[in-house]
Amino acid sequence: MAFGTHIARAARRAAPTSRGLAVAGLLLAGSLVAGCRQDMHDTPRYEALEESDFFADKRAMRPIPEGTVARGNLREDDVFYSGKVDGEVVHDFPASIKVDQALLDRGQQRFNIYCAPCHSPIGDGNGTVVQRGYKRPASYHDARLRNMGIGYFYDVISNGFGQMPDYSAQVAPADRWAIAAYIRALQLSQNATIDDVPADKRGALDGAASAPAAEASHGGGAAHD
Repeated sequence: MAFGTHIARAARRAAPTSRGLAVAGLLLAGSLVAGCRQDMHDTPRYEALEESDFFADKRAMRPIPEGTVARGNLREDDVFYSGKVDGEVVHDFPASIKVDQALLDRGQQRFNIYCAPCHSPIGDGNGTVVQRGYKRPASYHDARLRNMGIGYFYDVISNGFGQMPDYSAQVAPADRWAIAAYIRALQLSQNATIDDVPADKRGALDGAASAPAAEASHGGGAAHD
């Protein structure tokens, strides 16, 4: 019995423990990782403005091929994107622009945001910032601007003029045409005559004009001294 006990004890001493196996496994894995290290984090590549021995001009950064157009910047309709034909501003809207109430509403919204602070809501050049010392722009109702082609206003919004900076970054091309359309509507509104009103609509104007007079005769105009 004693002999068997000694044999069992000797076997237990000789057999590796589970903890020992785990330690041995970690050591083996560590040696394999160290031996098979991957240098993907250090892949050969050129840094910005680095010299290259591959290209004849020694530049790693290659020039953009001629005719390359950035995504979303293909401008095949020259009139739409410049407001000009052969360097001269156009007098008519591009064929792709539909002049309707929706366009005027959009133009009014954009105008009130970007233009009215200087040009005023009616376009006479006496906007809020002008009243606080900024140089006054020309009135849209001057004869020169009333007779200017519609492309002129698009061009000025795109490229600026005099003290006015360009708004190409703030106002998309379609919105520039919308603003130009609204400017033309302002010009018509401030320089219109009764002959410009359709005959079937003139009665509505007469009614609107007589209403304030009726209110004043009943004391409603006392607050407007």
